[in-house]
Amino acid sequence: MQPEDNKVPLLSDQDSDEDVAYDSGEKVHILGINEPDDEASLGVVPPFSWKKLWLFTGPGFLMSIAFLDPGNLEGDLQAGAIAGYSLLWLLMWATAMGLLVQLLAARLGVATGKHLAELCSEEYPTWDRMVLWVMAELALVGADIQEVIGSVIAIKILSNGALPLWAGVLITASDCFIFLFLENYGVRKLEAFFAVLIATMAVSFAWMVGETKPSGTELLHGVSVPKLSSKTIKQAVGVVGCIIMPHNVFLHSALVQSREIDRNKKGQVQEALNYYSIESTAALIISFIINLFVTTVFAKAFYDTEIATGIGLGNAGQYLEEKYGGGLLPTLYIWAIGLLVAGQSSTITGTYAGQFIMGGFLKLKLKKWSFQIPFALIPLLCLVSKEQIMGAFRIGHVLKTVAWIVAALVIVINGYLLLNFFSSEVSGQMFTSIVSAFTGANLAFIIYLVSRGFSLFDTP
Repeated sequence: MQPEDNKVPLLSDQDSDEDVAYDSGEKVHILGINEPDDEASLGVVPPFSWKKLWLFTGPGFLMSIAFLDPGNLEGDLQAGAIAGYSLLWLLMWATAMGLLVQLLAARLGVATGKHLAELCSEEYPTWDRMVLWVMAELALVGADIQEVIGSVIAIKILSNGALPLWAGVLITASDCFIFLFLENYGVRKLEAFFAVLIATMAVSFAWMVGETKPSGTELLHGVSVPKLSSKTIKQAVGVVGCIIMPHNVFLHSALVQSREIDRNKKGQVQEALNYYSIESTAALIISFIINLFVTTVFAKAFYDTEIATGIGLGNAGQYLEEKYGGGLLPTLYIWAIGLLVAGQSSTITGTYAGQFIMGGFLKLKLKKWSFQIPFALIPLLCLVSKEQIMGAFRIGHVLKTVAWIVAALVIVINGYLLLNFFSSEVSGQMFTSIVSAFTGANLAFIIYLVSRGFSLFDTP
């Protein structure tokens, strides 16, 4: 008889057949590699295997694309130009907070065999589910806009202005669907393609570091010594606000299901969580280094200059070239290549996330190609804390407390960004009333989600 402790009371075989993330034929085969098959070993984690780590590597790197999108790059360059090296410590800790959230999303997907959108659809009433779905889609649209803009700017630079903005939009949209056809040749092919894109970004921005030669001493000081002033608070809030993207939480909880594991064996589930933790950590370390490159380049080039506050995605490359010259490979085009890859890759993963979000909330089976932080974080933290859903892999009290503190911090920071935007951009009594009503409804729904979450904790 199977020991009770080794059972993972999460999904039956019938439930797993209904999974909309990946069909069984699409999954990467993991079972049977360096793994005992006797009943006594069901709860034992198999020994570490480099081959298995390689097979599990992929979802974390797709997830890390959201940490490298044009919105993050703009936050990096503005932080560097206005605050110098002083916010590098915050970039590091914001990435660590993002890693915690993404590991919880992976934990949810691995332990249950369902992604966040599916579980929200099952655990919340109909009207809650529809509101969460709409909020997730709005967040995705907002993210896609800045990603497309980044690609369009890069295409215009690389074409020397020959292609108008509308042509760049069409190219970005068509490329997105073309690249996603790679999944027809297997999920590993798509993951390899994204690895090439990330490597291209790393090489592009590393080249810029070589051209500008930032100070290594100031870099180490900025990473290790926390420093914040009233002049840099806006950039600090932007650094944290750009890191955690709602659609990425939904996406990662689905991507981890692309590997074939037996969720009836506690040891295999724990093994998958271990490997995903390693590869996700490695992926976000790489994304942190790339963001570090961008921040230090603009800190070296424009900190404490008159043009620091006027630098953005569109003119950043031109300013760099004016300051450092063209050279063998003009800095303007190196910047454009990095920006194009960042915009294109994040647009593709955004489309990928949209498929999972719509499919999960509306219970649709879709092809893969076909500012709302609380509405992803709160359901995630509620669900990974519930024993009925997570079984033996429910998070403990310490991790739950840390996760809620991080979530509260991120929600407050994004709320500050929202209020700052409304106070500077919203005018007129009618528009102000509409925005106020919408904000009040948002806040009320967040309070409801939190209160419902605490009631879920008490549900057996």
